[in-house]
Amino acid sequence: MAYDNAVAHKIEAGSDMFLMPSRYEPCGLNQIYSLKYGTVPIVRATGGLDDTIEHWDARTGKGTGFKFTDYNGEALLLTIKEALRAFRDQDSWQQLMRNGMTKDFSWNASAREYIRVYERVRQGRAGSTAAAQRGDTIDLEPVSR
Repeated sequence: MAYDNAVAHKIEAGSDMFLMPSRYEPCGLNQIYSLKYGTVPIVRATGGLDDTIEHWDARTGKGTGFKFTDYNGEALLLTIKEALRAFRDQDSWQQLMRNGMTKDFSWNASAREYIRVYERVRQGRAGSTAAAQRGDTIDLEPVSR
């Protein structure tokens, strides 16, 4: 049987959790698909997986999945057990699923972020020009996410 993309998406969409313990992952799309489907990702914190998944915190109700850092079976197993404990509290689990489903990784969101960064730089330069004319100094702090 050959790979079938439609079937692969149906399997991912029909799962409660999606395990992605990559050693290296420059971007990754499956964890993003999982979020949209309401399938909670369990990922190793590397590359794009680390960038796109926020570790679940049941106390605050924030997070989109589960992450582990060490590339070994023990770290993976501990994280799976943590996810299974979270799964037992269905109210929290529903919140976790909703958190992931509302994430926006679209090009529109990226474009809005670029516009925000460019606007800060533009405003900073305008302020720098005026400050330089007055003899002031302005420290532009780096943009953080």
